[in-house]
Amino acid sequence: MARRIDVTGKDGVRLAAWEFGDPPKTDPAKGPDDTPGVLLLHGLMGRASHWAATARLLAGRYRAVALDQRGHGRSEKPAQAAFTRDAYVDDAEAALEQLGLARCVLIGHAMGALTAWQLAARRPDLVSGVIICDMRASALGAASQREWAEWFAAWPVPFATLADVRKWFGEDDPWVERPNPARGAFYAEVMHECEDGWRPVFDPEQMLRTRETWVYDAHWEELAQVRCPALVVRGLDGELGRAEAQEMVRVLPRGQYAEVPDAGHLVHYDQPEGWRTAIEPFLDSVWSA
Repeated sequence: MARRIDVTGKDGVRLAAWEFGDPPKTDPAKGPDDTPGVLLLHGLMGRASHWAATARLLAGRYRAVALDQRGHGRSEKPAQAAFTRDAYVDDAEAALEQLGLARCVLIGHAMGALTAWQLAARRPDLVSGVIICDMRASALGAASQREWAEWFAAWPVPFATLADVRKWFGEDDPWVERPNPARGAFYAEVMHECEDGWRPVFDPEQMLRTRETWVYDAHWEELAQVRCPALVVRGLDGELGRAEAQEMVRVLPRGQYAEVPDAGHLVHYDQPEGWRTAIEPFLDSVWSA
């Protein structure tokens, strides 16, 4: 089971953090628990529970906490809240400090990976390592944002059942090249039951507002400011191409590279064993340094 811990983010937004495994213990004779910490940051539209398998894997050796970022999961979704890059990074910074996780390893997927490396660049004192999962450093542009707006508009909401959710996102979605049950399960996890059927737990308009704060800009400069060890992980069929991933590794002062066969964008969800094989040696090296 995961234990919920409330965190106060930027501008007082209430965030839900989820700790997997036993809480840290303090022995008066030995001082504070020094178990290494890991903060897991989901991607756009995701939620902390998407990290459950990874967090449980890590919980035996690390203090593993996953954060529902603003607008996502069980965290607040205020209509007038800021959904800027600074807001997301400030929230992650607040979570590290309020949870007593510094210095920790940040593990981020997609948008969460961008938050991770931006925080590592800003606050190197809080971060000992970063894992960047399938997130591009290049600008994606206006066409990409239009495509996403059109994609949201195409969702056949409300869905009558969760089985319909799994089928549409796993098979019928025009963005799906071949049947992908893991993708269907991923999206089923971000739906909740309403009076008229199943709808997303997030507001699609807030997701578009969030996304537009990064798609028009490249993020190479911040990547170059990450001084801690950093691992770039890509799925062979994901959104991050090999050439760009390897350039990201080159730009990172202490960059490393790994790829997961047979994985798409949802690397940790598609291929959990391959994901584990990719990240465990990196984590061992960070904590043994």
